[in-house]
Amino acid sequence: MTANDASGQQGPDRGYGGAAGDPVDPAVFGGPGQSYQGSAGPGPAKGSRSVSTSKPGGGWRFLREVLVVFIGALILSVLVRTFLIQAFYVPSQSMENTLMPNDRIIASKITTTISGVGRGEVVVFKDPGGWLPPTAVSTSAVNSVLEFIGLLPSSSGDDLVKRVIGVAGDRVKCCNQAGQIVLNGVGLDEPYVKAGPGTDQVQFDIVVPPSSVFVMGDNRSQSADSRFHMNSNQGAVPLGDIVGRAVLKVWPLGSFGTIPIPATFDNPALNTTPKASGPTFANTPAGDDARVN
Repeated sequence: MTANDASGQQGPDRGYGGAAGDPVDPAVFGGPGQSYQGSAGPGPAKGSRSVSTSKPGGGWRFLREVLVVFIGALILSVLVRTFLIQAFYVPSQSMENTLMPNDRIIASKITTTISGVGRGEVVVFKDPGGWLPPTAVSTSAVNSVLEFIGLLPSSSGDDLVKRVIGVAGDRVKCCNQAGQIVLNGVGLDEPYVKAGPGTDQVQFDIVVPPSSVFVMGDNRSQSADSRFHMNSNQGAVPLGDIVGRAVLKVWPLGSFGTIPIPATFDNPALNTTPKASGPTFANTPAGDDARVN
């Protein structure tokens, strides 16, 4: 019999909610052999397949992003080391007690680039020539790479650290009757100098040449500084050899702190520059140099 028999009586309910004889949409009811599920539920219909939402190449994409971040960090580190700051290792005693052997310090390159080099600053500089004996520096390839990117202090062996006493045009003399260094006619009170034999190992009276600075170690009896290289540029270091100003001690942690400019150099009388009649000096052998690595 069909959905409506000849007598007009309605046939049995088909279970899909429509009147007998209503057309069946296969897209709604799933086609022959599949039961009707009613309105769409939260999950996939019976007999349907799940579809993966993950994209191909996800592992490589993650690795690529990690490599980009890593390479970017290396480039940033090299730029920071080249233009902003650099770490150094202090192996000698020539700057005691301001800097002790084995101290790690940070030198600011941007400071000297922007504001120049001033009196009283502790600076790191390249050997101007003949200040350090020839040395063979041995370092592993790994250490060389880490130094290049700034993760290890420099160990080039040709850097020194001293305090700037005079800048271009300053008259620097040793010494007055009190045994003090005389800067532009003013005897310097130097509390940062290590107590000991004093500061008069070399007698001299010079005017600092242009674009140069006159430097001395704080441990005067153990510092082969400008006083012992008067035969070249009157012992002064050319500004082009200055690497940067030492601004921070970072190791050991117990010594962590800044390296300030002493109040000695705030005296306005130092800005008056008497002229020297000419360079006079007498060299006396010094002790240790002020090499930094």
